[in-house]
Amino acid sequence: MNDPVGRLKKLIRDIPDFPKPGVLFRDITPLLVDPQGLALSIELLSNPFRGKGIDIVVGAESRGFIFGTAVACAISAGFQVVRKPKKLPFKTVSMTYDLEYGTDTLEMHADAILPGQRVLIVDDVLATGGTMKACVDLVKQLGGELAGVAVMIELEFLNGRSKIPGIYTHSVLRY
Repeated sequence: MNDPVGRLKKLIRDIPDFPKPGVLFRDITPLLVDPQGLALSIELLSNPFRGKGIDIVVGAESRGFIFGTAVACAISAGFQVVRKPKKLPFKTVSMTYDLEYGTDTLEMHADAILPGQRVLIVDDVLATGGTMKACVDLVKQLGGELAGVAVMIELEFLNGRSKIPGIYTHSVLRY
């Protein structure tokens, strides 16, 4: 297929009214089960960051682990996780952020990133930007140099980029 983005969009399943009425959920599981689609998605996520001196790829729980680990392998970088509270066994740093109704918290190991390391954050979706901003803030708190953000899907109408101004953001699919 001459249109790689179109091929990937065909592998995203739309689920209306999930997780609540009025929300159209973009389901990536059909893409994950398709070997060529999965390989293509990792290639398109990775390409802008090849040869850019990325030391660490950071992925947010849980779908960021899927794409982030694969991107780390593709660009010869290490991988670190961002998790929900009380999931990591070592000393952590945390970041609390606002949700539509309340707050949430994310954590990383305190030694996950060394000062000056070049970091790429990878996740499946950029929606309202709260999770991504928390990840960006954690990387900065640990002294990492943020090289960019890469997401499989960006829901542009939710304007998540506005929460991470000035950061190079690469999205493969945009809705």
